[in-house]
Amino acid sequence: MIPYERRQILLNELEKQDMVTLSDFARALHGVSESTIRRDLKILEGEGQIVLLRGGAAKIKTGSYDTPIHSRGLYKIKEKEAIARTAAKLVHDGEVIYIDSGTTCLKMIPYLKNKRITVVTTNAMVVPSILETDIHVIMIGGDVLKSTASIVGSITDNCLKDMFFDKAFIGATGYDLQSGINTPDSREANKKRIIKENSSEVYVLADSSKSGKRTMCKAMELSECTIITEQETELLKEHANYILAKD
Repeated sequence: MIPYERRQILLNELEKQDMVTLSDFARALHGVSESTIRRDLKILEGEGQIVLLRGGAAKIKTGSYDTPIHSRGLYKIKEKEAIARTAAKLVHDGEVIYIDSGTTCLKMIPYLKNKRITVVTTNAMVVPSILETDIHVIMIGGDVLKSTASIVGSITDNCLKDMFFDKAFIGATGYDLQSGINTPDSREANKKRIIKENSSEVYVLADSSKSGKRTMCKAMELSECTIITEQETELLKEHANYILAKD
């Protein structure tokens, strides 16, 4: 089993419960040595994803941070795929759409490849996946946040202020009633606000792990968008417009 697969299993175990012990991890990994598991946990801790506890136990780290782009792909893979597929079905030929940073937004591209559309994006990961399609893509310039592959800043904002979209598909670090759709970076939040103002329809692609999560900067209110997710929650039912993704 390669390290990527092991760490995915470790994160999946941590998604199931608040705290997982070393023996729990060992059972999930079927015979992988404790020293290897400890090494993988150390790497995940170094990336800011988990907190190590005494005796080798671990828990998911919470708070105002953004998970590195290469590690986000380890979370809820099937759920993100379903969300991206559902979002892509909302796009029609002839439309101009915006695709935001984030792994779930990126997963939309394969489902859009046969559509005659224009995609405007600040997702630095889009280019390799879009080159073999007929999609007309406009990449917005600016400062690249390497940890999230997001393009932000004054150059980005100035370009986006004069652009208008039929639909926008936006990523988020979390959402709750008070902090709305949120992100730990003020530049990212400002960019999302501009997109929201300039889009006829705004969709936020957020799996259920983002529900109730609060980071520093509010980008928009829950009422100002439609959330596409895979699981219904009380927060969504009482306070948001939402679409449930189908497998």
